[in-house]
Amino acid sequence: MTTADRAAAAFQQVYDRVPTGIWSAPGRVNLIGEHTDYNDGFVLPFALPYRIAVAAAPREDGVLAVGTLGVDGNVQHADPFPIADLEPGLVSGWAAYPSGVAWVLRSQGITGGADLMVAGDVPAGAGLSSSHALECAVALALLGLAGRSPDGDEASSPTRQEIARWVQRSENDFVGAPTGLLDQTASLCCVEAHALFLDVRSGKSEQVHFDAAAEGLEVLVVDTRASHSHTDGGYGARRAGCERAAEILGVPALRDVEITELTETLTRLPEDLRPLVRHVVTENDRVLQTVDLLRATRLGDIGPLLSASHASLRDDYRVSCLELDIAVDAAMAAGALGARMVGGGFGGSAIALVPVDLHSAVEKSVYAAFAERSLPKPRLFTAVPSAGAGQDR
Repeated sequence: MTTADRAAAAFQQVYDRVPTGIWSAPGRVNLIGEHTDYNDGFVLPFALPYRIAVAAAPREDGVLAVGTLGVDGNVQHADPFPIADLEPGLVSGWAAYPSGVAWVLRSQGITGGADLMVAGDVPAGAGLSSSHALECAVALALLGLAGRSPDGDEASSPTRQEIARWVQRSENDFVGAPTGLLDQTASLCCVEAHALFLDVRSGKSEQVHFDAAAEGLEVLVVDTRASHSHTDGGYGARRAGCERAAEILGVPALRDVEITELTETLTRLPEDLRPLVRHVVTENDRVLQTVDLLRATRLGDIGPLLSASHASLRDDYRVSCLELDIAVDAAMAAGALGARMVGGGFGGSAIALVPVDLHSAVEKSVYAAFAERSLPKPRLFTAVPSAGAGQDR
């Protein structure tokens, strides 16, 4: 049974009616380009086949009612809340994510109430953007109920890029997580068999063909099961540090620092800000190099760039952790061409670019490394670039 089927069945059981429609959005893996999005830089994500589905129908009383179907088959309900009364700080926990989307859309004239039922299989806390998948699916559902689908012909229909910015605002201002635009844009705009090369500043994007299997390779995801959160202080502190560095340098964002000027630029900064700037500038350059290699169908050559990205995130940005480092080191020891942590850090997942014939060896190496340190067994799966968000039915 698909996530859409499960959402529809739970909706009918709880609300005793058939949903008007079902919308879903995927999680994502960011191939490379970490912590560059809120610095106006470059990112290269692709969508996962794992999705969050939202079955929805309108209400006449202006109230938002949300339930979520757990893996145990039980439905957890959030307290129904009038959309007109939503304000930051009034809703906490998982319900803050759909409520924040409704709060933002209210400013766009979407004020009608709705019954929502959520079901999904994006691993939570794994750094694969489960929260953004939820928010994007809710946004499409509420817009769809209002007749303003981004895929429609109405003049009032928003673009997917606009919806991504609305979702970012809900995350930043309602939930309280200072995230950039990478995850929302990836969930909404990725297409099957491609990675999304996005210039965050300009909004320009390119769908870059990405078929690892055709080159005898795969992107192996290692969900370390070390949960992470964007609402803790570490993520926000690094973003604030980047903003302070840009202000000292007199540039709009760190994206404006050229890599050829990096050495001289670092001498103008306090010691504590230099590693942050070094990571952002070199990571942007690694994204551009990776895109050039993919355009030239040289996927197998991007491995060293992935590994350099991890070293930078570990040593300069300092957002890795024991589990992520173990996953990367174990994959490389077993023959991976490159590996790195993905997502905001402090837990979550890593990826490894692996020759298909070494899959079992890498898998065994990772499992053994975690077992040796008495860590919970990680979850491994192959990431296949998949379709972005849309209406299922």
